[in-house]
Amino acid sequence: MSTLKTLTDSTADGETPAAPGVDPPAPSALPLSDNEGPADEGRGEPSRLGGWARSGLSSLGWGLVGAAVVVALWQIGATVAPGVPKPAESFGKFFDLVSDPFYDNGPNDKGIGLQLLISLQRVFTGFAIAAMMGVPLGLVMGSSRRMWKAANPIVQFLRPVSPLAWFPIWLVAFKDGGKASVFVIFITALWPTVLNTAAGAAGIPSDQRDVARVFRFGRLAYFRHVLLPNALPSIVTGLRLSMGIAWMVIVAVEMLAGGAGIGFFVWDSYNASNMPAVIASLLIIGAVGFALDALFMRLAAKVAIEEVRS
Repeated sequence: MSTLKTLTDSTADGETPAAPGVDPPAPSALPLSDNEGPADEGRGEPSRLGGWARSGLSSLGWGLVGAAVVVALWQIGATVAPGVPKPAESFGKFFDLVSDPFYDNGPNDKGIGLQLLISLQRVFTGFAIAAMMGVPLGLVMGSSRRMWKAANPIVQFLRPVSPLAWFPIWLVAFKDGGKASVFVIFITALWPTVLNTAAGAAGIPSDQRDVARVFRFGRLAYFRHVLLPNALPSIVTGLRLSMGIAWMVIVAVEMLAGGAGIGFFVWDSYNASNMPAVIASLLIIGAVGFALDALFMRLAAKVAIEEVRS
């Protein structure tokens, strides 16, 4: 009777009765105190921002330490080898170059900004051609075993060839050093794009292939919903590698081609025994390469996030 009375009282109070011998469920949340409310939900945001700020300051601090060590070793090396310019001299030349980067006094006397723009135009043109050809070829190679067997030996045979070895061939074909440089960049950027795209297309999970087969996806639906989303992170990785290699190669190619570009500027400065300008050019080349790589890293992170969310 006491148990029945307890159940009856709980029901009358609007509560769901618990079965005899079973503990009542725990409350879903603790009651709010007088000082708590929805406004307190945003208190975690400043803490998160503080953590990011501390992490950023820590990275900046250690980066400055590393830079200081490099500059110190540079100073020691310049002291031992008198022909190498010292850091103060090189940084002075660097600021001199960037103070007026876009002057144009003729074909052989252009500012460092114009030289960079010429090189970037060549790199992006060759890179774009490589991407337009490499991504579709890689998707086909990764999706078709027969295409992989047919194309992979050719790719592996041509991939180890030095990019500079292609320059005479393109120079004979186009009779122009600038166009030859573009197609050297194209052949340089092609192989990482093709191989990484093919690896991404070949690595699609079998369960997703089975789902596409069960739902009878057409070729377009399979491409949009299965192939491209799974291969996209590998595609971006291949493009990032291609851009990094292309930016390294353009300097060497422009030394051969002559005329204009950041590589020509480095070689011309060396021939003029202007070593501080050579070192300053290296700093600029490194800064541009760092910016390009950071751009592709952000793109890769965004693709990875979208992949997880999907």
